[in-house]
Amino acid sequence: MGEGRVAIGSRTDALSEVDPHRVAPDAVVLDDLAAFGVRAIVTTRSGGVSTGPYASLNLGGHVGDEPAHVAENRSRLAAAMTVTADALMIANQVHGCDVAVVGHGDEPGDVDVLVTTDPSIVLCVLVADCVPAVLVDPVAAVLAVVHVGWRGVAAGTMLAGVDAIVANGADPARCRAYLGPRISARSYVVGDEVVAAFHAVGCGGDVVVADDGRWHADLAGACARQLAASGVQPGHVTVSSSVTDGGERFFSDRARRPCGRFAIAARLQGRS
Repeated sequence: MGEGRVAIGSRTDALSEVDPHRVAPDAVVLDDLAAFGVRAIVTTRSGGVSTGPYASLNLGGHVGDEPAHVAENRSRLAAAMTVTADALMIANQVHGCDVAVVGHGDEPGDVDVLVTTDPSIVLCVLVADCVPAVLVDPVAAVLAVVHVGWRGVAAGTMLAGVDAIVANGADPARCRAYLGPRISARSYVVGDEVVAAFHAVGCGGDVVVADDGRWHADLAGACARQLAASGVQPGHVTVSSSVTDGGERFFSDRARRPCGRFAIAARLQGRS
């Protein structure tokens, strides 16, 4: 799937003490999703106003960053998606499998799957190692974003995401899926609890003992496996080549604590 760049521009109408010339945006545009009726981007660490471990485009309001900085960063994301900040749908992610079907003005609540048929809003997932995913059926014009960590694999969050869009008119065989930047299997060392959880849901092939003698988990592989089990064609699933390892370009909780959160943001193309 093609990836381009979009500028998340500096603003001068807020946080006037922040020098806009420090902004160095390089958000990733998911170009190929446009062919399926979706405008989607993945933010990086660049392009915001946060400082210290949250520098600079932290979008998470729960990680200890200054609330005013988070608000400004979210306004910049909204501008990049050509909406106002109140159109950003950002849930309180809880590593579960609950779903919210949302429209403009809704509060997503405590969920890890957001679904919409409303082109006036932007669905967002915030991450710093977990898998951020986009699901779309271009014929039914139904869109979902999904947040999946190891607990989400165990809970069947990706399965719940597919079920939710099917309940809103999608056909899994038509669906397209994008799995965004996340921690790589090389860096994701896990213990017996995760190994057992993966095996319990049929994803045992996605945890392996590496050359270092430790268990490593492949979150993207497990998500792709669960998408296939849901009827999404493997050829319709794109896995980003980007990873969060090291926390340089994308925030990584494993690499650096505390840290911010980056986003995958997706919007149905149509009338606003």
